[in-house]
Amino acid sequence: MKDNGVPGTEGSGGRGGALRGRGPAARIGGPVETEEVALTFDDNRLASLVFGQYDQNVAHIERRLGVTATALGNHLVLKGSVEAAEKGRKVFERLYARVKTNGLPLTLGDVDGAIQETTQQGNLFPAAEVSAEPDRAVFDQIATRKRGAVRARNRAQDAYIKALRSHELVFAEGPAGTGKTWLAVGHAVSLLEQGHVERLILSRPAVEAGERLGFLPGDMRDKVDPYLRPIYDALYDFMEARHVDRGLQTGIIEIAPLAFMRGRTLTNAVVLLDEAQNTTSMQMKMFLTRLGENSRMIITGDPSQIDLPPGQKSGLVEAVRVLDGVEGIGRITFRDVDVVRHDLVRRIVTAYEAASHGEGDADRAPLSRRRPLS
Repeated sequence: MKDNGVPGTEGSGGRGGALRGRGPAARIGGPVETEEVALTFDDNRLASLVFGQYDQNVAHIERRLGVTATALGNHLVLKGSVEAAEKGRKVFERLYARVKTNGLPLTLGDVDGAIQETTQQGNLFPAAEVSAEPDRAVFDQIATRKRGAVRARNRAQDAYIKALRSHELVFAEGPAGTGKTWLAVGHAVSLLEQGHVERLILSRPAVEAGERLGFLPGDMRDKVDPYLRPIYDALYDFMEARHVDRGLQTGIIEIAPLAFMRGRTLTNAVVLLDEAQNTTSMQMKMFLTRLGENSRMIITGDPSQIDLPPGQKSGLVEAVRVLDGVEGIGRITFRDVDVVRHDLVRRIVTAYEAASHGEGDADRAPLSRRRPLS
């Protein structure tokens, strides 16, 4: 046994050099049994990436798990209930394994993903197995040249990636921030880089979100770019800018409004339709029948954010109902608990969901009497 650098604790040596040890649990009597966990990281620079700028990741984990965390140099002490402290230890181990692999700073989304993954894997795998392999790729992942491996952050994303690999047509429904479009673009880029397809065709219906943009100057690309910007953002996340620009110039990557799909047969391609809740029934049928040989089609949308004129039926809602049970078609439904964009986004989505189901009395109450979102 050797001192791990935290007063009053001892370590037994790190697993694979990632961590030098965890202090013994300090049981404190009282109504709630508590535990103290001490961690010492081998690399100060990587530890600083885990803790975040001004320890913002540490503070975020404190709020999410209900623990007290003290970070000093490459040392960390967690205090809280036995369950919360153990969960915090696993979260920090996972985050350290992540930065040790890629050396990149963590976002709050990465931290939330590690928390969610740790919580759910506690039900899927024995605790000893998880703690023995903190960086084990339990959830499925996709890989591109620029970003390397990107692992699913929760079971819904894991099921989504598996569905993308095993079905020619996949519907993904759910609220904003669940990774529907981002993972779809990543999967498409991965297939292109591996040579499984020859083209990426990415599309969105040109529908404004409750406002009119008016006449837009320029050529066709200039006019539709404002509608398709989220797809560009995802592309640049997974591909180098020069490769995206070259692909757009050569036609390997095509980004076009839905109206330009009529009459085409899309072969040897990954075809993505984003914001599909804003398609009409005729547009959706037209799009679905474009699928050609050796092609994959991914359709994403949020049925709670339909911007069609009143009385107009959503093509996404109808297609999911009509095609239910058809062989070769996968369907993934994300919920508010699957939001990974930002924890506040998850709470906002939850509040709106509650209000839409008649549980949003807080909307009509004075501000002083409203319940907190969390």
